[in-house]
Amino acid sequence: MGQQQLLLLVLGMVIVGIAVVAGIQAFSEGRQKAATDAAVSDALRIATDIQAWVLKPKAFGGGGGNANGLNFQKLGYPKKEASGVYGYDGSTPTQYITPNGCFILSGNALGSTDPLSASNTVVITAKETCSSTTEYAKVTIKGTNVDNIETVVNTSGTGGGTGGGTGGGM
Repeated sequence: MGQQQLLLLVLGMVIVGIAVVAGIQAFSEGRQKAATDAAVSDALRIATDIQAWVLKPKAFGGGGGNANGLNFQKLGYPKKEASGVYGYDGSTPTQYITPNGCFILSGNALGSTDPLSASNTVVITAKETCSSTTEYAKVTIKGTNVDNIETVVNTSGTGGGTGGGTGGGM
């Protein structure tokens, strides 16, 4: 009878151990998905802010029909305080840091006076940190309509690629 009880105790411990490992893995996957969702949400908010800025006349502080010279300062985003962590840095105004990640503006439209188009775009890269290789998503802005925003989400959870679906809108 003692051996049978010992065997049941060992079997019970193995089952509990497997359950704990499965729970930790599920939590980790959920945390990564939540971080990706938050970063994509921020990137899409930035994309719509960019579209609004491009449509705003230059007399009112906008782009006047193009994204030439666009950065987070011109969008009216807060600058990083001297001892702060979040905001844009004066030396790199095309990078903006939030609790959800680092957002980097790029694309040929930033240096062009032509209107946004499929060949003249602004790209927002959402990363875990500005120096990280982990990319949450890339949002490409090809115009000023909601249908002109394309999002590619990294679903691998490890970054470095763009393995995900695209969306023609939001």
